[in-house]
Amino acid sequence: MSRTLAALAACAVLAGCTAPEAPSPTPGTTSVPPASTPATGPTVLATNLDVPWDVAVLPDGGVLVTLRDEAMLVRVADGTVRARTVVPGVVPGGEGGLLGLALSPSFADDGLLYLYLTAADDNRVVRFRYTGGELLEPLPILTGIPKAGNHNGGRLRFGPDGALYLGTGDAGSPGLAQDRSSLAGKILRIGADGSIPADNPFGNAVYSYGHRNVQGLGWDAEGRLYASEFGQNTFDELNLIRPGGNYGWPQAEGRSSAEGLVSPALVWRTSEASPSGIAVTPEGTVYLAALRGERVWRTRRDGDAMAAPEVVLDGLGRVRAVEVVGGQLYVLTNNTARGTPRSGDDRLLAVPLP
Repeated sequence: MSRTLAALAACAVLAGCTAPEAPSPTPGTTSVPPASTPATGPTVLATNLDVPWDVAVLPDGGVLVTLRDEAMLVRVADGTVRARTVVPGVVPGGEGGLLGLALSPSFADDGLLYLYLTAADDNRVVRFRYTGGELLEPLPILTGIPKAGNHNGGRLRFGPDGALYLGTGDAGSPGLAQDRSSLAGKILRIGADGSIPADNPFGNAVYSYGHRNVQGLGWDAEGRLYASEFGQNTFDELNLIRPGGNYGWPQAEGRSSAEGLVSPALVWRTSEASPSGIAVTPEGTVYLAALRGERVWRTRRDGDAMAAPEVVLDGLGRVRAVEVVGGQLYVLTNNTARGTPRSGDDRLLAVPLP
């Protein structure tokens, strides 16, 4: 099912629509507004967001959004930005700034959230207690991730095992991706307190390596970890991640038959994707947000492989993040950075799940 520029027109018509808040979900799930969302087009949850980067849905149905360059965490509820909180210690620059966001699996009880941010000397993960719109008790739990003007990675997600996973970039130094002692160009796995899990493959935070710039992470019900990765000039990737796997960068971009390298599950031309966030359903359907490609792709698990991808949403410009929320797909646009902003950009939208 493809949604073209008509979706944008519908979006303008619906600009005044709001989504009511929903009851608290069970731990590890997200809530969804009741089924009053029009089936004919997107519901606008927030507008005029400056370089938004990631989203997380709160137990009460509100949504947190990170703003990269303003180093600000905003809370959206009932279609309105209700709170803006400046995050301390962020030093924005290039593709760095306030990036990924993850709620503790026990957020309803402990109020803990995790932010991936660019500081003065590195990229790092800082844990806060979020209450009443305030960020309290900052605690860096992982530091020393190399930073640069580009390729900072930035996505944070808790896995079904309760560990915190991070996608990092090579910080513009491709050789770091193959250095298993470096945190750059990796998928990292740590405990919620920053500890190193005993079953990590190399005795440090590194879970997989040989990545150029990972900005999407998600799991299906079988525990398979999917990750999106920016290519250089030829191929972007969707990977199935194996502990200790070498995904080839910089020796390989896209598929490779070289011994010891893991080939991607799917590839795209960089003009069609430049993938950032992904969302994965329990059944193994993957929604992939495309920046340069200015669309949302969908692929499905098909036995041991992934089906040919198809476009399910376009006409909104660059897309930074997607999140499955009940029967809806939340879509975060990203036109205020490198795109062509339109009236109301950037937006957080909800569309019926394609």
